[in-house]
Amino acid sequence: MFRPLLALSAFALAATPAVGGSYSAKPVVPAQSGKIIARDIVWACGPDACVGSTQNSRPLVLCQGLAKKAGRIESFVANGKALSSDELASCNGFARNTGDEALANAR
Repeated sequence: MFRPLLALSAFALAATPAVGGSYSAKPVVPAQSGKIIARDIVWACGPDACVGSTQNSRPLVLCQGLAKKAGRIESFVANGKALSSDELASCNGFARNTGDEALANAR
């Protein structure tokens, strides 16, 4: 009697989609509008920020992946919580240097 109930419960849990996290980041140099694929997330970028969502990753890892593609990150928010200044510094250790950043640093 319990086996059909157990099987039905297992099926219901497997059919339930996992809830993904939502992320937003503001690159120091605004990203060109479009998509950036980094790690396990597709970022939709506009002049003000990049946004995306994924089910399986850590915020710092996602920040580092975006920094490799878009350059230094000014702010990064995961599910409404901003990365700490230490975490953001760690993220930016992976940033590629863009021409605009080099020009800004020279001034």
